[in-house]
Amino acid sequence: METNQGEPQAHPRALRVRIRDGDADAFGELFDAYARSVYNHAYRLTGDWAAAEDMVSLTFLEAWRLRGRLDADGGSLRPWLLGVATNVTRNARRAARRHAAAVARLPRQETVADFADEVAGRIDDKEQLALVRAALATLRRGEREVLALCVWSGLGYAAAAEALGVPVGTVRSRLSRARTKLAKHMEPPSGRGQMRDDRTSAVGPVREGNR
Repeated sequence: METNQGEPQAHPRALRVRIRDGDADAFGELFDAYARSVYNHAYRLTGDWAAAEDMVSLTFLEAWRLRGRLDADGGSLRPWLLGVATNVTRNARRAARRHAAAVARLPRQETVADFADEVAGRIDDKEQLALVRAALATLRRGEREVLALCVWSGLGYAAAAEALGVPVGTVRSRLSRARTKLAKHMEPPSGRGQMRDDRTSAVGPVREGNR
């Protein structure tokens, strides 16, 4: 489970009001507290270190643009920021697909590097990487987003629902489907041994009460 750099010292409502009013210092506190959390979430959605860094910048720019819509009442701003990061990543992917389609229409074809190549170069166990990639590829976008929020970023069901703007029941059902798919596809051919335990631990039950 991911740990934060630390919640801002100000009371959540006071911080929300300051951010909504355009207080640059309050926004700086927000960045210091949650930039790493946003980066980790973006990396899990993109699989690319450089892209995740770009998503952090875009997320906080978008958060600043949307600050006027922020509710003065509420708790931690982390779910809101992760929701913004999720939407920013979706938009970036759409733009990347449009760019790839435009490149494909050019008379001279250019090779577009797969972001996973860089990841593969940094991980020794390429067999495990291939297994994880194949498993994640079976997930729908919504399932992967819920998995990233609940399992990797450690949000509870209610906080993930807030981040994505969907009902809690939708979060539960998507997470259940994601776990089932990953458990099925990440099991090695032998169906036994320590490898299965290691690879399926990331999709184990999330205890909402501990969030």
